[in-house]
Amino acid sequence: MQSFMRSVVKSSFRTDGVICIAETSLATRFAQETFGKQYKQTIGLDFYLKRIILPGNLNVTLQVWDVGGQTIGGKMLDKYIYGAQGILLVYDITNCQSFENLEDWYNAVKKVTEESEMQPLVALVGNKIDLEHMRTVKVDKHQRFCQENNFSSHFVSAKTGDSVFLCFQRIAADILGIKLNKAEMEQSQRVVKADIVNYSQEPVTRSVNPPRSSMCAVQ
Repeated sequence: MQSFMRSVVKSSFRTDGVICIAETSLATRFAQETFGKQYKQTIGLDFYLKRIILPGNLNVTLQVWDVGGQTIGGKMLDKYIYGAQGILLVYDITNCQSFENLEDWYNAVKKVTEESEMQPLVALVGNKIDLEHMRTVKVDKHQRFCQENNFSSHFVSAKTGDSVFLCFQRIAADILGIKLNKAEMEQSQRVVKADIVNYSQEPVTRSVNPPRSSMCAVQ
């Protein structure tokens, strides 16, 4: 699976103007609160709208742009990036190559924004934290990349929705110069629900000497 540059936040400095470019599953989870189990590569550009309320009763409308992974070599990439106030670099924590590919995306961002008067906020987003047991990109490697390049740091799960809203909320707040306190961030955390597995209701025949070990599956 490829890595994604992806989330750009542009603002017109009105009470409702922020634009984000995000990888498909992250964009749809945030904007539509849905998750597609089958991956479909985005061709070109899709975008979504989502309105959130920041402290001080500030209404902010985010445009979330889903940029196809093949766009990194396309002629339109600079048009998507130019003027952005925030950019999310998204990778899969279970896929080392997706993390390594982010260097190419960041170089593309720097090339477009190097002469811009206002530099965009860049956030590093590790996706699939619901698969922590399969992690191949270590947390310290993620944090080191953030420190070296002055990125904000985020970990989310597009599948469960864990920390997705908080991620976009923090980015929008940082761009607009709003400080979120601990209580406000905790309130934005999504309650993650486990899938319920229905087993057969037929009675189980117990053996005389049942095995002493057992297995528990956690989804």
